[in-house]
Amino acid sequence: MLTIRFRTEDYEGYGLLDGDNVYEAQSFDSTERGRTHARAGVRLLAPVTPSKIVCVGRNYVDHAKELGNPVPAEPLIFLKPPSSIIGPGDNIVCPPISNTVSYEGELGVVIGRRARHVRAEEAAAYIFGYTCVNDVTARDLQKKDGQWTRGKGFDTFCPVGPAIVPRSSVEFSSLRVRTVLNGEVKQDGSVLDMIFSVNAIIAFVTEFMTLEAGDLIATGTPSGVGPMEPGSTVRVEIDGVGVLENQLVRG
Repeated sequence: MLTIRFRTEDYEGYGLLDGDNVYEAQSFDSTERGRTHARAGVRLLAPVTPSKIVCVGRNYVDHAKELGNPVPAEPLIFLKPPSSIIGPGDNIVCPPISNTVSYEGELGVVIGRRARHVRAEEAAAYIFGYTCVNDVTARDLQKKDGQWTRGKGFDTFCPVGPAIVPRSSVEFSSLRVRTVLNGEVKQDGSVLDMIFSVNAIIAFVTEFMTLEAGDLIATGTPSGVGPMEPGSTVRVEIDGVGVLENQLVRG
């Protein structure tokens, strides 16, 4: 059973997706089923409403090299604002002040309970599940600014979804992150190629920041990042986790 957020004429909130049925739920981690809806009659929203989005830069060796950057000695952490989140099927809006908007397909990790000073060997117990993330980036502004807040923080620059798959349902070692732009595969990397594992990331982050239930970690992108043109369709695919598709439109 998958955790989602969805909207109907008289409901907007969390739900449980089971085949062709959607059940209302009180929270993202609830297993109690409420009213039933037909899957075909609901609109999926981003499945998370985090207090923060913690992102990891240059977490794949080949990606660091393709942008001419050194491989980091420890996780390179930055934040995206929750206002950047959109759901499956929503439009990514290309800001008029940027000429280079790029895709970055990533595995998203959803935190299940408050985490502070977590040891790496205990980190898995704090993971609720996984989802797809596109860390959309205004590459020209990122380079111009020398720091990443503006280039990665625009409204619509964090597509997430379509659902959260429980950690227990995922064979982590088999996961591959693929990004498909207008039908052409641009990225295809195994999560085992991460420089810093998910457990190591959680341990590192919780040394200085409390993660709350529902917070989202974007774990970094494989090589193959590149620009998108308005009108492009971009799809992040992770077998066993989901397919997240969005279109880039001109702002």
